[in-house]
Amino acid sequence: MKIYIVSGLGADFKVLEKLQFPAHLEVVFIDWLIPGLKESFPQYIERMSAKIDDSEPFYLLGYSFGGIMVQEINKIKPAAKVVILGSIKSDKEKSKLIKAGQITGIPKMLPTRFFNEKSATAYSVMRKFFDPKNPKVLQYFRVKDPYYLKWSIEQISDWRFEENPDVIQILGDRDIVFPLKNSKPDYIIKGGTHLFPATKHKEVSRILDEIFS
Repeated sequence: MKIYIVSGLGADFKVLEKLQFPAHLEVVFIDWLIPGLKESFPQYIERMSAKIDDSEPFYLLGYSFGGIMVQEINKIKPAAKVVILGSIKSDKEKSKLIKAGQITGIPKMLPTRFFNEKSATAYSVMRKFFDPKNPKVLQYFRVKDPYYLKWSIEQISDWRFEENPDVIQILGDRDIVFPLKNSKPDYIIKGGTHLFPATKHKEVSRILDEIFS
């Protein structure tokens, strides 16, 4: 059975590479696409879902922004199970910072050059946001197209979604991107920052084995 996986905002699959999946699963990664200049979020979701063969049962797993993406994909191509890591089930679980971005519209006002990989400001934000104590944090973020990054931040800020109780949520208790206090996850990773799939991979792998056994 196939499990289709979408990684986090700007991330390739390095952040998930240490996870061990049950042997009976065929892991298929869905790469982030660069959005078109006037492409809507629903249109983008359609393109991201094109790789999924829904003629047979499958699973979906998403990390961070990828968790939002797989929940949207699940609406048009329903999966047997949906698992999200370091992500949220609805817009009600957004952090105060993300909600502020939605209310103020700041992400839309930020110039695209702000998201250039050489921007010292962007670097410091990434460090503070994802894992302040991890000096290698940027090694997990490989999709560096400035327009894609700006567009993604806007989509997260604007995202509105009613919770699907069937979605299985795994959160770290030290995640400051999607704080634990805003959610009621099915599994909690003790000491887990937003990068817990990489830093707590053995524990996460055990949980995934339980979910997909």
